[in-house]
Formats: sequence, C-alpha cells, structure tokens
Amino acid sequence: MLDFAIFAVTFLLALVGAVLYLYPASRQASGIPGITPTEEKDGNLPDIVNSGSLHEFLVNLHERYGPVVSFWFGRRLVVSLGTADVLKQHFSPNKTSDPFETMLKSLLGYQSGGGSVSENHMRRKLYGKAVSAALQSNFPLLLTLSEELLEKWLSYPETQHVPLSQHMLGFALKSVTRMVLGNTFEDEQEVIRFQNIHGTVWSEIGKGFLDGSLDKNTTRKKQYQDALMQLESILKKIIKERKGKNLSQHIFIDSLVQGNLNEQQILEDSMIFSLAGCVITARLCTWALHFLTMSGDVQKTLHMEIDQVLGEGPVTSEKTEQLRYCRQVLCETVRTAKLTPVSARLQDIEGKVGPFVIPKETLVLYALGVVLQDPSTWPSPHKFDPDRFADEAVMNTLSSLGFSGTWQCPELRFAYTVATVLVSTLLKRLRLLPVEGEVCEMKYELVTASREETWVTVSKRN
Repeated sequence: MLDFAIFAVTFLLALVGAVLYLYPASRQASGIPGITPTEEKDGNLPDIVNSGSLHEFLVNLHERYGPVVSFWFGRRLVVSLGTADVLKQHFSPNKTSDPFETMLKSLLGYQSGGGSVSENHMRRKLYGKAVSAALQSNFPLLLTLSEELLEKWLSYPETQHVPLSQHMLGFALKSVTRMVLGNTFEDEQEVIRFQNIHGTVWSEIGKGFLDGSLDKNTTRKKQYQDALMQLESILKKIIKERKGKNLSQHIFIDSLVQGNLNEQQILEDSMIFSLAGCVITARLCTWALHFLTMSGDVQKTLHMEIDQVLGEGPVTSEKTEQLRYCRQVLCETVRTAKLTPVSARLQDIEGKVGPFVIPKETLVLYALGVVLQDPSTWPSPHKFDPDRFADEAVMNTLSSLGFSGTWQCPELRFAYTVATVLVSTLLKRLRLLPVEGEVCEMKYELVTASREETWVTVSKRN
C-alpha cells in the first residue's frame, strides 16, 4: 500500500517512520474515539489517500468524532487534537522540542537534539538569537531586495500577469541566501544554482521519502543524494570561511560559529534554516499578497497605515513595529492559508487531555489546520478578516498555537519580518489587482502551497 498516489502529508509520515523502529506498536486505543484500521498492515493510510491529504482527512475525522480522535498509521495508534482548548492542555508539559526541526532532521539523517534537555534548550536559544541578529544586521539589504522587486513590477504594463509564487520564491531565496549564507550569493548565478539544489532536496522531503517512491527510483535517489551533498558542501565551505574572521556583514552562520557548537551542529542548523526559511518565507509572502489582491478593502486599509507610518520615507526596522495592521494581515494570512496545517510530537510521558489518557510514546498530532478554521474560536472562519486580530485575546490564541509570540518558530519570525518589509514596500507604490477568473486552490503539504501558479496584475498608485 505504499505504492499509491503521491500525497505530501506533512509531519506524520516522517515522524512515524522514525519512531516505528524505536517503540513497539500498540493496538490499544485507550478509549479515545476514532476509526478502526481499514487494513491490518496499513491501518488508515488508504483513508488518508482517499481524502486527498492528511489535513483533509483530519477535518473529516474531527467533524465526526470531536476534538480528541484516534486512527491508525500502520499498526500504530495516532491521536489527533483538533481544538485550541485541547491543544493548550497538551502544549505546556510537552513543548520540549520543535516538531518542524525534528521532522527535517530525521529526513536529512541528522540527530534530533542529541544532547541533554539543557543543552538542546541552549542550542535552540542560540538558533533564535542568530535569526534576530541576521535580521537586525541585514535590514538595509532586505529593503534593497524589496525595492529591486518593486522596480521590476513597476516596469510591467498593467495588463501583464505576474506569477506570484515564482516571484516570491525567488525573492525568498535571495533574502535567505544573502542573510544566512553571505555575500557569495550576490552573484545571480549562485542563487540560481542554490535554487536548483534546494528545489531537488525539498521536493524529495515532501514527496519521495513520504510515499516510498524515492527508494524505488535509483536515478531520483542519486539526484537527491548528490543535491544534499552539494548543499552540505556549500554550507561547510561558508562555515570554514567565516570561522575566526571579523567580517563587515554579520550573517546567520556567524552567530552559530561564535556559539558553543561543534561543526556538525553548525551544519545541521544552517541546513534547517536554509531549507525551511526559504519555503516558509516564500509561502507567507505569496498568500499575503494573494489575499490582499482578493480583498480590496483590506488592501486599502493597509495602504492607509503604510502611508501614515512611513510617509515619504522607506520602511525601517523601528517602523515595522508600528505597522500593527500589517501584522494583523500576516497573522490572518497564516490562519486563513493554514500555513502549517499539521505538526506532531511523541508523547514524552503519559498525559491526559480532558477525560482521555494518552499513553507514553503515543504519536500525537496537532491538527492546526482544523483548529485555525474552528468556528467556535474564529467567527466566520473562512473569511479573510485581519480586524479579528485587533482583539488581544484573539492574538493570544494564535500565540498559544505557536504562530506568534514567544512560541513561534524562528523561521516564521524571520518570515514575518521579511513579509512586512516586502508588503509595505510594494503597496506603497502599487495596487494589487486580481486576474479575471483566477481560482486559487490550496495544496496541503508540509507548508501549504497553491496547487497551480497564482497570478496577479499591478497598477501604479498616483
């Protein structure tokens, strides 16, 4: 049953693949409501495939059985949590690692953590500080890249259709490579080379590993392994060049080199951010601009704020904090797009959610896409409405889910800043207009994408 149609179903398949070999399977559902296995060997995998994605499968499952549900991945019990209240009950005692990092490191063959709890905590703290330092030191560069894209769009005739996903990926790659890896990527050809390598690695993470097809295709497997080796070689070279030098540009890698990490840890953390930072930034920018294009009133309100805060000058690091409505737009983008629809972690100790006991070593899913569309938490959940985040309590709810505040992942924090600069730079001079007949369908992967290219047109503001 692992030969069926491709479905990039986020954390679950990757994390299960790692833990199935570490812990014996359990057939005891612990009284948690849910469905029985469709097949003895594969559990409910056929049901997930028939649903189209893991997210869509979980939507149906939670609608039928409630906020805490169970199903089977192979012979292993999986528990899914589908409301903000039950997630809050589970978060606090179990938030000891980043599930995004855990999944990526597992797929790349890296150790996840590998040290004591305190060592891993210090490593994550250094990782977060590296992101902050890179943003602070390279803010002028980020503004320059945004203005370059603006000038490109200003040169287009108003009838020209702009491929939004393509342009946002290119912009994100330039931002991440320059701010994470340094001046080597001032050369456009180096960025294109990195993009090709990055694309090969990321596509197999979201596809080949998850459906078993990579091991069955020796050509693809060699291409993936070669691409991963090339990416590691690029990173190792840059790490070696930056060691012991006091260079004018401070980049992400510099903070890791200056920290108390060994070479393998520096390589792993640089790889994770290079991969995930690009994709999360590109998808956040794509969805934000798409929703602004489709929501004329929201775009008008945001332009008014940009005009009021920035005046005749460019966006600055200090002024990004004053663009509160812009932050509401980005938060609503994350919610409406269900940017990361599912995450997962292994239950460290036996726990309890409501009346249900979750045994130790149970795989627990956070059905974030379900939670972000729950009408009991978000009135009119399918409406793009940034005004909802003017309410501090609503913003706190999003923070409690890990999409804002102290619990957000560093990659998303980086993406928020990059998107703020880009959106404010573009909207100051341009109107975003929809392409007639444009229908954008979501594809639920590790990070939600559009199924086809997303198109917009632009016109100059007077």
